[in-house]
Amino acid sequence: MTDAQQRAAAVKFAAEWEGKGYEKGQSQPFWMELLEKVYGVDNPAHFISFENQVHLDNTSFIDGSIPSTHVLIEQKSLGKDLKAPIKQSDGTFLTPFQQAKRYAAELSYSMRPRWIVTCNFAEFHVYDMEHPTGEPEIILLKDLEKEWYRLRFLVDTGDENIKKEMEVSIQAGALVGVLYDELLKQYIDPNAPASLQSLNMLCVRLVFCLYAEDAGIFGGHSKFHDYIKSFAPKDVRRALIDLFKVLDTKDEDRDPYMDGRLAAFPYANGGLFAKEDIEIPNFNERIVNLLLHDASEDFDWSEISPTIFGAVFESTLNPETRRSGGMHYTSIENIHKVIDPLFLDELKKELQEIREIKVDKTRMKRLDEYRSKLAGITFLEETVA
Repeated sequence: MTDAQQRAAAVKFAAEWEGKGYEKGQSQPFWMELLEKVYGVDNPAHFISFENQVHLDNTSFIDGSIPSTHVLIEQKSLGKDLKAPIKQSDGTFLTPFQQAKRYAAELSYSMRPRWIVTCNFAEFHVYDMEHPTGEPEIILLKDLEKEWYRLRFLVDTGDENIKKEMEVSIQAGALVGVLYDELLKQYIDPNAPASLQSLNMLCVRLVFCLYAEDAGIFGGHSKFHDYIKSFAPKDVRRALIDLFKVLDTKDEDRDPYMDGRLAAFPYANGGLFAKEDIEIPNFNERIVNLLLHDASEDFDWSEISPTIFGAVFESTLNPETRRSGGMHYTSIENIHKVIDPLFLDELKKELQEIREIKVDKTRMKRLDEYRSKLAGITFLEETVA
C-alpha cells in the first residue's frame, strides 16, 4: 500500500471504530481489520494470534500477539484507563502494562516481545522494551489519519535481504575476530600502540582483498586465495608486503618485469594501501589456513553488507585500540536515522509513484529520468572528531 492509501484507510478505520470497544467481543475484529485494512496484511488470521495461554499461578491468556514482529497486546474495553491498576485474579493490582510484562516474563526467550501495546480502542500505548522503564508513546485512534505510521512496527518484519546480510556479516565479523587474535600473538610487542594500529590496518587490508576477489574487483575469483596459496607460510609475510605495494601502484608505474602473480592484480585506488608502511608480523600455518579455508574457500564475502559489516567489524577489534587505529563505523540504525528523513524516504516515495504509472511508455520515461536524477545527486558528509 502507498502512503496515501494507508492514510485513507486509517481515516475510514478510525471512523468505523469511533465509540466502539467491548474487550471480549470486539478485540479480535478490531485488530484484524487494523492489520488488514490499514497495514495491508493479506491474511491477518495467520499474522496475529489471540488468547494464547501463559501459565502463572493459574492459566491466563494473552489478548494478542504478533510473533513475526515481537508484539504483545493487552486489550481493554473502551473507557478503561490504561494507566490505572486493575485487580487481578490473584488479588494483586496491576496496570495493563504491568500485566503484559508479567505475561512476557513467562514466555520463552525467543517469544518475548520487543513491543508491548496496551489499548482501549481509543488509545494505543506503545512500550518499547529496549527501554522498559521509559514512558509509552501514545497514539489516539482519532489521530490515526496523520499518525498511522507510528504503528507501522506492528507489521515491520524487516527486509529478508537485510536479515541475510546481517547474518552473513556477523559470521564475517567472527572470522575477522579469530584472525585478529591469531595475528596479535605474532607481534613482538602485542601491547605497543603502533603494533595495534598496524594490526587494525592489516585486518582492513586483508578483508578488502577477501571481498575484492569474491566481488570481482580483482577480475577473477580466488585470485587472492591462489596468490597466498603459492607461498609457504613462512613466506606469506613477504608476499603480502609485495602485494600491498603493487595494489598501490598504477599500471603505468609498475615494473614491467615484476612477478606475473603480482602483475595480475589491478591498481586499487582510494588510499587503503597508500598509507605509511605498517608492521606486518610473521604468518604461521594456523593463520594461513584461516585465510585460505575459513575466510576464502568456505565463505563468500560478496554477500556481506558493507553498511552492516562496518559496525560488526569494529566490534570484533580491540575496543581500546580501534579508535586509535583510525576506525569508527556508524551503525546501520543510526545511518538510516539520518539519511531516511533527509532524502531516502522521498526518493523511495518518488520511485513507488513512478512504478504505479499504468502507461508503460510513460513509466519507462519517468524511470529513465529518475535514474538520471539519482546519478546527478551529490551528498556531502562532514565528520567531527
